[in-house]
Amino acid sequence: VQLQASGGGLVQAGVSLTLSCAASGHTFNDYYGGWFRQAPGKAREFVAAINWSGDNTHYADSVKGRFAISRDNRKNTVYLQMNSLKPEDTANYYCARRSQAIVLGASPREASFYDSWGQGTQVTVSS
Repeated sequence: VQLQASGGGLVQAGVSLTLSCAASGHTFNDYYGGWFRQAPGKAREFVAAINWSGDNTHYADSVKGRFAISRDNRKNTVYLQMNSLKPEDTANYYCARRSQAIVLGASPREASFYDSWGQGTQVTVSS
């Protein structure tokens, strides 16, 4: 499966932005979609994740209440609605998918949980 992330940009603090992650290729098995981000000089960190049916979501504490992850399976697309953006949200945002059956103990908050990654889309929030 190939993932294409889009929607990033340069915005001012307080505004909203929506990222999209479109999947193509072999999308039959799609158990989870996730978003991670990486700021310059920092490690990649988990942002949000959603299961196939959309009834199970996970968020990092730093974005809980401001960001919302959703998906449209007809379009093979996962979205990240980002509200009340802060300068500390500045990062390259990566989307990821898991196409393998979930095993006991595996966490969608871990990068190793996913087997496909997009190229990243830059989000820059100015103060």
